[in-house]
Amino acid sequence: MPPTLSAVTIGLVSTSDRASSGVYADEGIPALKQWLQAAVKNPVHFTEALVADEQPAIEAALRRMADTDGCDLIFTTGGTGPAPRDITPEATLAVIDKEMPGFGEQMRRISLHYVPTAVLSRQTAGIRGRCLIVNLPGRPQAIAETLGGVRTQNGSVEVEGLFAAIPYCVELIGGVYIETDAAVCKAFRPKQK
Repeated sequence: MPPTLSAVTIGLVSTSDRASSGVYADEGIPALKQWLQAAVKNPVHFTEALVADEQPAIEAALRRMADTDGCDLIFTTGGTGPAPRDITPEATLAVIDKEMPGFGEQMRRISLHYVPTAVLSRQTAGIRGRCLIVNLPGRPQAIAETLGGVRTQNGSVEVEGLFAAIPYCVELIGGVYIETDAAVCKAFRPKQK
């Protein structure tokens, strides 16, 4: 029987010069919140930051969320392509203690089912203290695809989404037990011996 579901604190960081300056509304944070509220059964507390594509600003937001806000998990959205201002992976690598390259590999694997330009993405993930930080794409549809995986026409999972591995990873680094709605994304945990 799973433990009582504790509240989980999730940081959401959207990196965009134009959205942070008010040129257009940010779509990344609302898309992340919508997907996570459907997928996670725990009570969720969100902390958010909308920042320009400036490495010091991104690093500061990640440090604050991990160290001060006590986030179990942080998702960034945007800034992971090859353009000169896309520096979210560099900011992430600068603040983590351990890189988790499998997350980036799986994101590209999922995205290649939809677009050939997925090879241009530089998403990564890593651990800072007891917090997992994951870089996601910027488009709302790509966020949902990356987290939830590739499904066939009948709804079965063809390629596992990132979130299937995230609850167990958070547990392994000392975070809370996260339970998911299996209809959205089933969390994988090894069978107990």
